[in-house]
Amino acid sequence: MEITVTVNGAPRTADVEPRMLLVHLIRETFGLTGTHIGCDTTSCGACTVLLDGVPVKSCTLFGVQADGRSITTVEGLASGGELHPIQAAFKEHHGLQCGYCTPGMMLVGAALIERNPAPSEEEVRFAISGNICRCTGYMNIVKAIQAAAASKAGAGADEPAA
Repeated sequence: MEITVTVNGAPRTADVEPRMLLVHLIRETFGLTGTHIGCDTTSCGACTVLLDGVPVKSCTLFGVQADGRSITTVEGLASGGELHPIQAAFKEHHGLQCGYCTPGMMLVGAALIERNPAPSEEEVRFAISGNICRCTGYMNIVKAIQAAAASKAGAGADEPAA
């Protein structure tokens, strides 16, 4: 079946089997390996992408379900050679260790701060509750997401009068 999706802002067309999972379409057909395969059961969140701006676990959707829709992967967060605030904050605040869960965490965090520009610690923890990290205690991930929100809010603030 031929489908057309917008991936990280660019239209892409592919001929896919109806049973192909979205995660395999992204990784194997489009070559975007930042989307990780973890459990294939929606438990870990390593395969999280944004579908029309909403975090979804791509191991539980078929590629054909994305036809006509917009997908953002971790590769699509940076813009114009600049890191997205969530990427910069994860780097600065040590929000990663092995990095396996990081793309999913970043995408969930980016979606959260898009709809809630100043999330509380509790709100961040709830947002990432569907993503598992085996390396950290989540503390630096939470700090990174809150720092990204603050950074993004600061970037949008008006300059003070001189």
